[in-house]
Amino acid sequence: MDFGLVLQTDPPATAVVELMRRAERSGFRYGWTFDSAVLWQEPFVIYSRILEHTERLVVGPMVTNPSTRTPEVTASTFATLNDMYGNRTVCGIGRGDSAMRVAGRKPNTLASLRESIRVIRDLAEGREADVGGTALRIPWIRDGKLPVWMAAYGPKALALAGQEADGFILQLADPFLTEWMVKHVREAAAEAGRDPASVTICVAAPAYVGDDLDHAREQCRWFGGMVGNHVADLVGRYGEHSAMIPEALTAYIKQRHGYDYSHHGRAGNPSTDFVPDDIVDRFCLLGPAQAHRERLEHLRELGVDQFALYAMHDAKEATIDAYGRDIIPALS
Repeated sequence: MDFGLVLQTDPPATAVVELMRRAERSGFRYGWTFDSAVLWQEPFVIYSRILEHTERLVVGPMVTNPSTRTPEVTASTFATLNDMYGNRTVCGIGRGDSAMRVAGRKPNTLASLRESIRVIRDLAEGREADVGGTALRIPWIRDGKLPVWMAAYGPKALALAGQEADGFILQLADPFLTEWMVKHVREAAAEAGRDPASVTICVAAPAYVGDDLDHAREQCRWFGGMVGNHVADLVGRYGEHSAMIPEALTAYIKQRHGYDYSHHGRAGNPSTDFVPDDIVDRFCLLGPAQAHRERLEHLRELGVDQFALYAMHDAKEATIDAYGRDIIPALS
């Protein structure tokens, strides 16, 4: 199993770079960041510094979207980093939540996401792509490589991930839901004539190592609110009791009342007081190192290839160090 570290690009950028360096020394292979232009600093500028100051770390957004930057700009940006640092990037992409809504726009359609996945990957790898009816190719790219991994929850999005993406990003660590969603992605890949095993599975969730569960829950409760934004979209689209979506995913948002993006992804987010303890425990990895190892072993048995650890809490360094000392060596 691979491991990734997920950070927000809060200033100073040097702190983000140092945490990524610490993660690489601890055995993490991927460095991810949020990508929301209004809420945080521009990640692609910071990726260049991370890549310059690490040796093996693969970097990318968790996740970008088709509209904040046009696909040809996104492809060229990734290709430039790859040309400078040797194909050490991955494009995580989704419909767009905070990046779009903070700017007063709706998340992208799945149709635009499908097209963007193809265009970004083809252009970044030096192939010609149709961009709005115009054939484009970036002429300076040589031997470019860009895996595109898609974040998804709902049935149609899971199918698209299986049909088009190189990897699937699931932003929660509940084994039951992981099994359900991975099954849908793999089935869609097979139906599209792809090798289901070729789709990399990445589970991303907060992790907090320690014995004080009450404190860990309060530091990670924000995550249930973030996931709840996507779940609310699903309920609006499919209905509250749809057979197409597990109730284990949707039931907890009944007490949800709006969401303030100014606290997005932060401990103490007041918009997440509706999230119960059991959801925090299911969606996140909390407790002593042994509890983390047991959950991760279970997820690995379900086909998970990477666990990406959200470190938006008061123990970033301690969690990175604990994973490097007690968890990554046991599962890598």
